[in-house]
Amino acid sequence: MEFFLLPGLGDRAVQQALAVALISLASFALAELIARRLTPPLIARWPSPDNGQSAQGTPGICALLRWAVALMLLVAASMIGFEALAAQLILSAAMGSAAGLFVHRLARTAGAGPLAIPLGITAFTGTVVGALQGLEPLLAGLNAASVSVGSRQISLLGVLNGVVVIALLFMGTRIAIRLIGRSIDQVGGLDRYQRVLIQKLVAVAFVVIAALMGIDLLGIDLTALAVFSGAFGLAVGFGLQKTFGNLLSGLILLMDRSVKPGDVIVVGDTFGWVNKIGVRAVSVVTRDGKEHLIPNELLMTERVENWSFSSRDVRIRMPLAVAYDSDLELAERLMIQAATECPRVLSTPQPNVWLRSFGERGVEYDILVWISDPEQGVGNVQSDILGRIWRLFRDHNVEIPLPQRDIHIKSWPLRGRDRSTG
Repeated sequence: MEFFLLPGLGDRAVQQALAVALISLASFALAELIARRLTPPLIARWPSPDNGQSAQGTPGICALLRWAVALMLLVAASMIGFEALAAQLILSAAMGSAAGLFVHRLARTAGAGPLAIPLGITAFTGTVVGALQGLEPLLAGLNAASVSVGSRQISLLGVLNGVVVIALLFMGTRIAIRLIGRSIDQVGGLDRYQRVLIQKLVAVAFVVIAALMGIDLLGIDLTALAVFSGAFGLAVGFGLQKTFGNLLSGLILLMDRSVKPGDVIVVGDTFGWVNKIGVRAVSVVTRDGKEHLIPNELLMTERVENWSFSSRDVRIRMPLAVAYDSDLELAERLMIQAATECPRVLSTPQPNVWLRSFGERGVEYDILVWISDPEQGVGNVQSDILGRIWRLFRDHNVEIPLPQRDIHIKSWPLRGRDRSTG
């Protein structure tokens, strides 16, 4: 079964097309040789201020000569008068390329760098249309250059049409996403993470709409994708179930703001602050500098402690024991003084000391302090306060009790035989 129907080499149109292609290649090669030969004498006769080493010097003059000579050779070749449309298309494309590159280099040499590409494209289009004496021969030739793939006929005009449609849809989608994004940024009542979430959802929606419009405009038959869509659905149901679960969990976390970047959370044995919420996992940075990647679904199903959900103020509880024979009122004042002198402890609510119980080795207290920056850690605050208490207790003769045990030795009466032998 023949899928591709192409003309043979004996066809006159194919012969003319091959001849024009060879003439075009020979013209560019000859133009390169002529430009290399003529450039040094021109530079020696009209030297530039920087001895021809700038972009407007030797490379620029050589390129201008190359494309100018190539254009003249191709114009001379067009005088032959090729009858085949394919040959005319190839020759006009070669002439347009030479003219476009010449104008592009001329614009750069003249210092109009930003306009070089638009001017080059305009010169290319104008030269091609002028060589073909209108757009109708160009469109007819593009439509005639086709191959048969099964029952479908694919032409070069259809391919270019698809490229233009895709480019227009891409640019339109980008412009629409930017406009909607700017509008969302101006809406009040949303934090930056919710704005990012809405912008992502809008971008996905616009991309899907653009893809469906492109499929409709290009006339692609979607029935061929039915088997693929079924297999993709099975893959989502089995292999990608966790992935889509984590994706939806991440979107829910961003929408309900239960966990957001910057929060200090505790999940299992992991304590740290949320760096970012990704598509698959939440990044939690611990005080050791380790970054834990916790799946989004785990934060939806497991118990999570959010230390900064409604307020960033966190209370720290530190147990401490004081000996029974110490001045308890003095010990309480010293503990409050040590807590107050800590730089990270808040003055409101003020530090407090609670007598918790009379323990086996001393009077047991709880020191309660508040901090507003839990992401900086709590262990360093405890260390600072306990160090200050140690020094104050030492200076004021307040004792911290050591573990004590009373051992009672009980004597047992001797048996009769043991007394007789004793």
